[in-house]
Amino acid sequence: MVNSVEVDELDRPAVGLAPLTGVRRLVGAYVALALGTLVALAVMAVVAPSSATSEAWGHAVVVAAFAIVLPLRTRAALNGSRTRLRAVTIIGCVLLVVNLVEAALPGVFPPWMRVEMLVVAMMMLTLATLSVRARRNPPAGRR
Repeated sequence: MVNSVEVDELDRPAVGLAPLTGVRRLVGAYVALALGTLVALAVMAVVAPSSATSEAWGHAVVVAAFAIVLPLRTRAALNGSRTRLRAVTIIGCVLLVVNLVEAALPGVFPPWMRVEMLVVAMMMLTLATLSVRARRNPPAGRR
């Protein structure tokens, strides 16, 4: 008996790859933004201490922690793990909500950080959308 399934079909991941390319890029941009926020806070702590509040540092540390976890989950999702892709979606949704809520708190964060929070929220909305699309549209042969 001959197996008629090509090797390519067996090796394909269980999630759609096109949306995952966008997810990978967004996660990279998020990591760069998180590191940039930490650098900006370090500079502002010296130059303009009133713009580097303890609340701003707390937010930046949480953002940096997610900047460690999110790439790890994304890498596993790129290898075809639907569970890790679900984790990417959940992390994106949590970051979206948290950043929107924090940006809306009056007088807690400096204005420049509110802009950073809104940018992160937009990135996470896009990330969640792309990751859901990848989960719903697996490559042909894996549906």
